Amino acid sequence: MWDDIKKGFRSYLLLEKSLSVNSIEAYLRDIEKLTQYLQLHRTLKTPAEIELKDLQQFVKWIAGLNMTAASQARIISGLKAFYKYCLLEKITVKDPTLLLSSPKLKRALPDTLSFEEIETIIAQIDLSKPEGVRNKALIEIMYSCGLRVSEVVQLKLSNLYWDAGFIKVTGKGDKERLVPIGSEAVKHINIYRENIRVHLAIKKGEEDMLFLNRRGRRMTRVMIFLIIKELAQKAGIIKNISPHTFRHSFATHLVEGGADLRAVQEMLGHESITTTEIYTHLNNDYLRDTLQRFHPGFH
Repeated sequence: MWDDIKKGFRSYLLLEKSLSVNSIEAYLRDIEKLTQYLQLHRTLKTPAEIELKDLQQFVKWIAGLNMTAASQARIISGLKAFYKYCLLEKITVKDPTLLLSSPKLKRALPDTLSFEEIETIIAQIDLSKPEGVRNKALIEIMYSCGLRVSEVVQLKLSNLYWDAGFIKVTGKGDKERLVPIGSEAVKHINIYRENIRVHLAIKKGEEDMLFLNRRGRRMTRVMIFLIIKELAQKAGIIKNISPHTFRHSFATHLVEGGADLRAVQEMLGHESITTTEIYTHLNNDYLRDTLQRFHPGFH
C-alpha cells in the first residue's frame, strides 16, 4: 500500500508542484525514513492510522541519529507536504502533522563579499586564456543578476533580451522570471560570444546554451564552484566562498543601497518574502553609520 501512495506522491510533486527531480527525491527519502522507522518498530501503520504521537516518536528517533536541526526540520517539512497530498487524495481525513513542531533553527548568515573583494576576485582571471574570458563573463552575470549556479548553467542565448535590458531565467520548479542586466555584464558576455564561443565545436543539442566548456558542452555546477574557489584563493580571501556568495552579495548590496525588499524578492525569484528578509542582516557598522547620519536623536 505504501508503495502505491509513494508513487502517487511522486506524480503529485512532479505534475502539480513542478518540483525538480532532486527535490522530489528528497521528499521521497523523508517518507522512506518514516516507513523504515515504522518497520523497525513493527508498527507499519497506514498513513490514515498514523497519529501525532507516532510522528513525535519518529522525530525523537531521527534526532537520535545525530541529524542536524536543519535536516530534522527538512524531514518534518517533507511529512507536512506528504499529508497535504494524502488529504487531497482522501487517503486520510485528518492531518497528524498539524501540531508537529520543528526544531528551532539558528539562521546562519551567509558570507558576503564587498564590491572591492569582488573586483579583486575578478582581477585574478587570466584574460589571455579563452576560459578566462568566459569566466569573467560568468562572474559578471552572476553578480550583476544575482543568479543561482543552476540558473547560470542553464542560461540560453535565446533568453538574452539585450534590447530590453533583461535576461529570462529558469529558476526553482522551472519558474521563469525576467531579471534586468547591467551594461558591464552585457559587454563581457558579448566579448565572450564574439571572440571565444564562436570558435568552439558545439555538441549537438547544446547550440543554445550560453556558457560552454572547451568540449562544446554546457558547464556543470561543480566546474563553476571550482573556478570560484580557485579565484578566491588567488585573491587571498579566506571567507567561505561559493557561486552562491555572489548571489548573497548581489542581494545584500541592493538592500544596503536602499532597494525595496519586494523588488529584490522578484529579482532573486524567491517564492516567499521571508527568504529575502535574510538580506536585512546588514552589518552593525552600516546600521550605526546610517543612524548617525540620518537620526537627529542619535549621537
